[in-house]
Amino acid sequence: MKNFEIRHHLGHLITTVNLEKATFQEAIEFKSLIDDEIDQGFNNIIISLNGCESFDSAFIGVLVVIWKKVQARGGSLKLVKNGKFDHSVLHLTGAIEIFEKYDSIQEALESYSTPIDQLNASEFLKQANFFKNN
Repeated sequence: MKNFEIRHHLGHLITTVNLEKATFQEAIEFKSLIDDEIDQGFNNIIISLNGCESFDSAFIGVLVVIWKKVQARGGSLKLVKNGKFDHSVLHLTGAIEIFEKYDSIQEALESYSTPIDQLNASEFLKQANFFKNN
């Protein structure tokens, strides 16, 4: 199994961290991987940390750098960890406050605006009339 899995869904980047412990060494690899994706235009990122029991300050620093980078480009970074942020280093350091947190990838995806092709017909017509009149 790879340390990091990358998927794309409706223009969003979904990354899963498959490490029990994320440290400085993995942080360098992870930052490089995510930077490449951001350079390709993926500015809305979901990172699943469900399999990661702990991370050091270097890995937290990388998460903050990624967050700042996507924020500057109008995107967002959402973290997923099934209800386990309470006792994490992110929580203890206060860094958790800057991130949007979700219990599942599905929840994080649903928090984004719904793409127009997923709107039902009546909602689409309402929005079409809005754009026509404005």
